[in-house]
Amino acid sequence: MDANKYHQALQYRPANVQKLFPDSKTLIVSGKVIHAAMAKRRAGGKPALTIAANGRSDWVIEGALRAAHRTGAALLIEIAKSEGNYCDPNFYTLAKKVNDIAMKADLQVVVAIHADHYAIKNDQDLATAREELPKMVEAGVTSVALDASHLPPHTNVMVNLELAKLLPDYVSLETEVGEIKGEQGLSTPDEAAFHIKALNAHGVFPTWIAVNNGSAHGLEATGGGIDVDLTKAIHDVIAPYYVWGAQHGTSGNNYDKLRDIVARTRTTKANVATALQMVSWGLKVNEFGNAEQDDEGNFVKLPDQGVTAESWDAVVAYANEQGFKGGNYKKVNKPMDGQLKQQPAEAQQSMVKAVEDFVVNLIENVFGAAGTADEALDIILEAKSGTIPTLHEVIEDKAKWTEAYIREQGELLDAQQDDVEGDFDD
Repeated sequence: MDANKYHQALQYRPANVQKLFPDSKTLIVSGKVIHAAMAKRRAGGKPALTIAANGRSDWVIEGALRAAHRTGAALLIEIAKSEGNYCDPNFYTLAKKVNDIAMKADLQVVVAIHADHYAIKNDQDLATAREELPKMVEAGVTSVALDASHLPPHTNVMVNLELAKLLPDYVSLETEVGEIKGEQGLSTPDEAAFHIKALNAHGVFPTWIAVNNGSAHGLEATGGGIDVDLTKAIHDVIAPYYVWGAQHGTSGNNYDKLRDIVARTRTTKANVATALQMVSWGLKVNEFGNAEQDDEGNFVKLPDQGVTAESWDAVVAYANEQGFKGGNYKKVNKPMDGQLKQQPAEAQQSMVKAVEDFVVNLIENVFGAAGTADEALDIILEAKSGTIPTLHEVIEDKAKWTEAYIREQGELLDAQQDDVEGDFDD
């Protein structure tokens, strides 16, 4: 990374970041900058997307930041609304953790703080969002995923239209039209087009859209994985609106599948959560992103990697006591955080290094994002602002896309999904 450009760009951090960390040397930027860096790389003929690393612990955050520093990649550190219930980091502490960790380790990174899966499932969630979203931005969030995909299509649109207005221009928006709905519940091009057109008509321009394209959270073992052809078809339909893809649920998809996503779809952001958690603990993780298990269903702990043997025994004992199996091991993060922080420094460094090496491999050999921090710096310095210009414009006719029309068209789509059982656990 160009050190001179990096230090110049620090003066153009978003307003909320400058207010929080006036003297910081960590370049926290808008999610729009991260996306624009990937788009610029792609425009140069080199397909690329970057990691959005779910920072479930300080070790994962530090490992991902060290990987970014080492590879010169722009990236996002994120936490989901649900993860705040069982992990130490949350929407209000993530930016500070990223800043403090990067400053302490003297890391030069270009990073966005992403609030993932900000779920709105009912009227109470909507009322809470009106109060909470501005506070999250004050706490350093520079990108937000509004996830109202659990609601009927027309309601999803109306929620996005209302809440997007609460976000400053320097905060990127991710929207969603599908999560984990079962084998028959995959998102369709029509569903995505309806959603994006309705938002566009009213001047709401998401940077990313997340769809249900066969992704899964946690441990995925069905072998189906992400449908790349479907993903491409959806992205092609919404390409005129300059909305790109955010890939959720990379678990269960090997590196060849992920490289196919990079090469054939308009995806610039890929969430990685469970694999990083497992790697930090020192578990054996395959290229599908899944922690391997023995014949008795126990995770395979690698000797002398990650947490100490004593700490791992404590984690397993706690999980057994609570009845946690498989992907539900995620729920040990918060209750075990204090104990794991009492480990010897060598063990904690091992946890960080395992994440770093895993993310470096993804950045360099799978996602093609190495060196994209330089593209991000050029974009910031050209704009001379924490808010960068985009190619978005209103294409649709607002007079056509009335609330009544949105409801009518949404109900037609909803009728096609009435027989689909949903599993919306983040």
